[in-house]
Amino acid sequence: MNIPVLSLLVTGLLPICSTAVAKWGFAQFDNHNPREWLSRQTGFRARANAAQHNAFEAFPFFATAVVLGLVLQLDAAVLERYCLIFVAARVLYLIAYLADIATFRTLCWLTGYASCIAIYVQLLMR
Repeated sequence: MNIPVLSLLVTGLLPICSTAVAKWGFAQFDNHNPREWLSRQTGFRARANAAQHNAFEAFPFFATAVVLGLVLQLDAAVLERYCLIFVAARVLYLIAYLADIATFRTLCWLTGYASCIAIYVQLLMR
């Protein structure tokens, strides 16, 4: 199994999962103007929307690290380890955001970001 590519797929889908949570089961969702509707939400719907934005923000830094790792032939085990850490951190980040566990959410964010930096550092140290 190609873990780096699978991790890109999973993290690329996480924003959609967040949006689905924000919109799911709400009869008054306005599909004609979804961004305005989402901006007026509160509680878990607002947190899901914020998690969506953060997932979109985190993806390019991670995707670039993974692609560089693949192209520059970083040791596969190293790249896979950091990819799995990133995916786990981002899934837990989403759960923590929805559950409103702010400190744990921050720890998950830091872990994910650190895993990306670790890939770049590994590439620079070669």
